[in-house]
Amino acid sequence: MAYAKDDVDIRSFLGLAGYYRCFVKDFSKIAKPMTSLMKKDKKFEWDDKCEEAFQLLKQKLITAAVLTLSDESGIYDEYRDASKNGLGCVLMQNGKVIAYASRQLKPHN
Repeated sequence: MAYAKDDVDIRSFLGLAGYYRCFVKDFSKIAKPMTSLMKKDKKFEWDDKCEEAFQLLKQKLITAAVLTLSDESGIYDEYRDASKNGLGCVLMQNGKVIAYASRQLKPHN
């Protein structure tokens, strides 16, 4: 285990990483093994999936995002996807990504 000692460490990391979630494609999908550790009924067990998710998010956060600034005169394209587990969206203009957005759905959603 390279990182997590307990759920406080995970909350801290996900809180900081979450600030940049709009720059990471499929952020919530990648972070899911770690966010599932935050459930009240679940025992905290850092496994290989959590470690893989942590390493992938770290890599994506230190890699330069390939995003572009929007052009007021251009036409926007929005691509959305939804399932019973989450929502995802990409905002593009002239074939270039401007922003990503994603989130997991909770059971009550």
